[in-house]
Amino acid sequence: MAEVVVVEDQDAAGELAADSIVALIRSVPDAVLGLATGSTPLALYRALATKIASTGLDVSRVRGFALDEYVGLPAGHPESYRSVITREVVEPLGLDPERIHVPNGSLEGIEHAGADYEKAIAAAGGVDVQILGIGTDGHLGFNEPGSSFASLTRVKTLTEQTRNDNARFFDSADDVPVHCITQGLGTILRARHLILLAFGEGKAEAVAGAVEGPVSTSNPGSAIQLHPHTTVLVDAAAASGLRNLDYYRYAWQNKPAWQRL
Repeated sequence: MAEVVVVEDQDAAGELAADSIVALIRSVPDAVLGLATGSTPLALYRALATKIASTGLDVSRVRGFALDEYVGLPAGHPESYRSVITREVVEPLGLDPERIHVPNGSLEGIEHAGADYEKAIAAAGGVDVQILGIGTDGHLGFNEPGSSFASLTRVKTLTEQTRNDNARFFDSADDVPVHCITQGLGTILRARHLILLAFGEGKAEAVAGAVEGPVSTSNPGSAIQLHPHTTVLVDAAAASGLRNLDYYRYAWQNKPAWQRL
């Protein structure tokens, strides 16, 4: 069962997750972070940047792997996930850009880009903690409904819903690429710790399906039920569809002090 923690707001979730990641880096200076993009993890990255700056934590050896990338966007496009990760994670946290990897979405070599990325993750020793958001249709990364739980990094066709959800980052929905390259659900499940964040009533159905729904490829988020160490950080609105909400609150209130996220 995933550990579900209901927090007051996004900032509170960011603080909790950042504390866990700081503890990881102190224990493992070359820790490998799995990096998500989008608006959901921004509070986490802000909190982590503040903690790094205030404590002088050495992050020079920290490594990272982004979840996904659009296929076919020009190099340097402001909405490419390479640009987003640089802007929202690498620079604020002071990470070494040479140690932060993003799937190669260039059309040149796209046929083997997924396999190349899998080899790079394996060579790094795997991901220590994978940060995740969840789509309104339950997608993790760009693993749309129907994605295999054994899937690895590969090219996928985005649904119209996902393209419409991401249109706010582009001039129009027509500008959102049709294809992406994404870590697979199997890749994500190999990470040693999953931290999934979700906020707002619009994510309530997806959260309920991921945490308590049937495990099904029709709901990619339900893959977290197969992982031995998953933490779900949600506000009250995103948690509103959970049947066992009272238990999750009770378990968090009575969590042993020696246990971390």
